[in-house]
Amino acid sequence: MYFWATGTVGSLATVPRVAVSGLSVLAASFLLAWGAETAEKDVPRAFAIAVLAVLAVAPEYAVDALYAWQAANDPAAANLAVANMTGANRILIGLGWSGIALFSLYQSRRGTDNSVVRQEGVLSNYVKLDRDIALEILFLFAATVYAFFVPIGDGIGIVDCLVLVGLYVAYIAVIVRGDVEEVEEQVGVPAYLQARPTNVRIPAVLVLFAYSGFLIFTAVEPFAHGLEQIGLDYGIPEFFMVQWFAPLASESPELVVTAYLVNKARSTAAFNALISSKLNQWTLLIGTLVIVYSISLGQYGHLPFDEKQAAEIWLTAAQSFFALAILINFKISGREAVTLLGLFLSQVVIEFALIETYPAGLAEQYSIVMLHAYSVLYVLLTIGLLYRRKEDLRRVTALTADTVRDAWGGSSGQSAD
Repeated sequence: MYFWATGTVGSLATVPRVAVSGLSVLAASFLLAWGAETAEKDVPRAFAIAVLAVLAVAPEYAVDALYAWQAANDPAAANLAVANMTGANRILIGLGWSGIALFSLYQSRRGTDNSVVRQEGVLSNYVKLDRDIALEILFLFAATVYAFFVPIGDGIGIVDCLVLVGLYVAYIAVIVRGDVEEVEEQVGVPAYLQARPTNVRIPAVLVLFAYSGFLIFTAVEPFAHGLEQIGLDYGIPEFFMVQWFAPLASESPELVVTAYLVNKARSTAAFNALISSKLNQWTLLIGTLVIVYSISLGQYGHLPFDEKQAAEIWLTAAQSFFALAILINFKISGREAVTLLGLFLSQVVIEFALIETYPAGLAEQYSIVMLHAYSVLYVLLTIGLLYRRKEDLRRVTALTADTVRDAWGGSSGQSAD
């Protein structure tokens, strides 16, 4: 905060700037987690986690909004906005969902996490998820299906904004009317704050959310740009840095928060936060880009993108489709987590190899073919999984319908077991 307030962040060398801003992001992540855990005593847990998710990915919104704003005067920035958005979404699943699942399985050796189920066989242990995330899964499923159609138009337009933002507004309208669940036993700072009177506890939560959000907002730009500079110093292409290194920096608060929850044997809460983050990024982040672009343009306009970015959107939707098919039975095994991680890393490595091996134009052509191939692979894997898990899809739909009816005062139907 000192370097920000005095305007001296830029005077730091690259490595110290990354260290200072990175520690700030880390500290803010803990404040966010404490605020969300404390808030569970006063608001529905899903709503507290949704607020946590929005704040944790706020840096990604800021970075993408900057590129969308610049696109009004620099058409090339529109591609950077889409590249950054797709990179962030794929990192959240490819590294986030798989990494937290594997970390949960690793931490379960202590025997304190009831969410982890042990089975015979290599990587057969799995993380058991809360069935309450059926709502998030179905809304994310709807957003993912719609995302396949976004590249068909001449860019991201007002219809995309209305559909995707509308989905998120509908989701919030349901969870905000949910019941306040029985609070899990906490330790440390959340336990201390939950023991305070309401007139102390609620302001403390608001301060934690506000201060940590502000700290992340001020620290993430020097952190991301510092990482980009380090990468460029080592010869990594700028476009590759924008798509992968900048989103990795801006997603770091979310990854730290979920790792913190897993370390407290709260794997279910960690996955709830990750899924909620994916939902708001896959709806609000895409949907609001056209608003920022139009404001900067001074009139309404579609946010344009080229053939390469269309392929990136299709691949991002396909990866999301596959990940949801994995979670639709409310569990993720070690094998499934490794598959998610392996597919993600192999695509990034191949793309980097293409960039380094061929001239720019040829590398882009090969890259588009590779992106389409991975999209087809993800979709085929998803179709196979969904065929085997038809009953799980029906169960998710029934549970979501019950949640919506309960939230809006209707009579609840019979839930699927």
